Amino acid sequence: MKINRFEDLECWQEARKLVNMVYSITKKKTFSRDYRLIDQFTGAAISIMNNIAEGFDSQSNIEFKRFLRYSRRSISEVQNCLYIAMDQKYIELSEFNELYEHGAKTIKVVDGMLRYLKGKVGKH
Repeated sequence: MKINRFEDLECWQEARKLVNMVYSITKKKTFSRDYRLIDQFTGAAISIMNNIAEGFDSQSNIEFKRFLRYSRRSISEVQNCLYIAMDQKYIELSEFNELYEHGAKTIKVVDGMLRYLKGKVGKH
């Protein structure tokens, strides 16, 4: 499949799923007063999608790879926020595992895109 838009990228699609999962979980009543964590958690998740889109539209594989690495770091930030949420008893272990594993899956897809771009030079 030819990729014409950032929405065609599997890494962006998986990031979108992760964002929706994060938003869903932060709407739980247990999170209701921890605005700082909610902002950090959702902000990191949003950053994943934004960096993939921005990197794709940079028209440079070097820049795209840089933004994919930023995206990857934001996934780790989301995973870290999961530990905080679990430690504060905002989420159950099963919820932690589901989101953490989707983050790991998203990292693998981002890494796949990075490997693909490694051999490419110039514009995409």
